Amino acid sequence: MRQTPGILHLDMDAFYASVEQAAKPSLRGKPVIVGGVGGRGVVATASYEARKFGVRSAMPTGEARRRCPNAAFLIPRFTAYREVSDRVMALLGELSPLVEPLSLDEAFVDLEAGPYGAGLDTAGATELARKLRADITAATGLTASVGVAPSKLLAKIASEAAKPDGLVVVAPGEERALLDPLPVRALWGVGPATAEAMRKVGIATVADIAATDPDELVRLFGQAHGRALHEHALGIDDRPVVAERDAKSISVEDTFEVDLVDRTRITAELDRLTTRCVERLRAAGRSGRTVVVKMRRYDFSTLTRSETLRAPTDDLAVVRETAHRLAAQVDVTGGLRLLGVGVASLADFAQQDLFALGEEDEKAATAATDEAATETTETTEAAEAEGADAGTEAAVHKVPTPAAAATT
Repeated sequence: MRQTPGILHLDMDAFYASVEQAAKPSLRGKPVIVGGVGGRGVVATASYEARKFGVRSAMPTGEARRRCPNAAFLIPRFTAYREVSDRVMALLGELSPLVEPLSLDEAFVDLEAGPYGAGLDTAGATELARKLRADITAATGLTASVGVAPSKLLAKIASEAAKPDGLVVVAPGEERALLDPLPVRALWGVGPATAEAMRKVGIATVADIAATDPDELVRLFGQAHGRALHEHALGIDDRPVVAERDAKSISVEDTFEVDLVDRTRITAELDRLTTRCVERLRAAGRSGRTVVVKMRRYDFSTLTRSETLRAPTDDLAVVRETAHRLAAQVDVTGGLRLLGVGVASLADFAQQDLFALGEEDEKAATAATDEAATETTETTEAAEAEGADAGTEAAVHKVPTPAAAATT
């Protein structure tokens, strides 16, 4: 792992709702909920004002209305969100050529690949992050939470600790202070099933994982997963920042707290994941020929289905239709605990496909997707809104904004 805090993770705060509040001053300071507004709609993003009422991402819109009836309920405007995202990503590109977008509002940046090079120290990384946050606010009117650390794992967790509108810098040697107090679900690779298995053997925090014999973790979770869990608990993560232009595929997946058993819900989640995947594809300026759907069933068996199109595409309707066909091939009796969508065989441009729909058809199809379930980029924001673990906040450097420390 690096010996400098050379990786930055950016996460815009309540992105969709914040874009709407910035565009319409009358919404500022008021609860705003963006998502599908029909009977099967779900919340894509809730402003922090709405979260005080218990509204969270992926919640059915009907439940959100019951909890916060006076909120402004808005249909997503993806053109507006992409425009703002482009401005943010351009600012990241000024820091380094190695930018790995995760969605419209989230990305990793390898600061050591930029002008500072390997000589970047903690003070320099902190100053870069401070300036970035100020530049984003000046360019968009929005706020961002930023984590800077020696690895992707730590930078991501640091940005979560920084929310909302803050900066957390983890210097080399401070990894355990950040990680130890956190619940096990804070680590990559710990979903509901793994967390439950850990609970049964008395493992509740990341510190507990770090203190567990690696061989015991291997016995419980298998060779690769067990070793990775122990390394991550120690703060060890050597994964590089990969610009999506260099990636061989782009994919997203979610593990669900409760197995999905209803086909309607499965389709809604599939649409949501497809939208996220295509957004990442477009953000990278790529298109792809092969659509992949991944499903993990109730018995932990994992099935993957793929279909190769006649030409590369970044058309949401085309990718969605293909994903639907692939998902229909899988028997979901008993339920699904994981669902994923990916695009492979990438190309550098979007080539019109014979399968592609016309522009108006795509707009209509996109609207239908929004209505069914378009949570898109912020599935974890509900947890972030509740705040990082109290021990985490005390153990890391949440860097104050020079002009107004209260903003963090």
